[in-house]
Amino acid sequence: MDKVLLSVAPVSASDTHIDPKKIAEDVIACEKAGAGMVHLHVRDAQGKLTPNLEVFRETIERIREKSNIVIEASTGGVSNLTIQERCAPLYYDKVECASLNVGSVNLGTAVYQNPIDEVRFCVQEIIKNKKTPEVEVFELGMIHTTVQLYQEFSIPDPLLFSIVLGHEGAAPATVEALIAMRGFIPGNMLWGITHAHRVNNDIICAAVGMGAKTIRVGFEDSNYMDAGMQSETNAPIVAHFTKLLESMGKSPMTPDEARETFRIGR
Repeated sequence: MDKVLLSVAPVSASDTHIDPKKIAEDVIACEKAGAGMVHLHVRDAQGKLTPNLEVFRETIERIREKSNIVIEASTGGVSNLTIQERCAPLYYDKVECASLNVGSVNLGTAVYQNPIDEVRFCVQEIIKNKKTPEVEVFELGMIHTTVQLYQEFSIPDPLLFSIVLGHEGAAPATVEALIAMRGFIPGNMLWGITHAHRVNNDIICAAVGMGAKTIRVGFEDSNYMDAGMQSETNAPIVAHFTKLLESMGKSPMTPDEARETFRIGR
């Protein structure tokens, strides 16, 4: 059966109370429901992005006590942090993967700034610390830039893209945009889908049908399971997408299958 990685991003950007115990319990339940990876930003107790790993470390340590889920840290997010501060989680040994952002873009009323010199620094640190990158692309030009960086830095294969749709100011959540962006990704590279502000599963289903190897769900993007169905925790969302994959003749990767497929830690 064809395998797809279910990645859960469990914390909303608007959350102002970060409780490591609560997040860890939710993530552990998410792995049992089918998630193979967790995507987390480094935040303080009030939800603000920070280079201080104290709350992040506690969350990861609690997760690791009972879960084998792949740990991915974000090096992004709209903030005033320097690129050196954004790269702080790359030096933490329990982080296995890192999101990589390769260009600037409007996100609502904010400008998500990723100047190319800072991108190059982040790529170097990801490679130096043997983290596996997942490149978040918000528009077509970012895919082209990524291919150039792949060649410039000899980024290890297989390079993984996450096509991000649905943010105001970036690529819209339409099948046409998905097809266009998928068409720019070289055939020897892997890709997945993140649908921000999702209220139904149309785009994710289309992406799975087109060969997506990853699906990102969770409160960072949406608390919807499907149209008209919202959840108070992340695990029911993951369980819903596990059933959706099975209905399409696929199944979720285990964490170790994800490590093998994406060569995580190699």
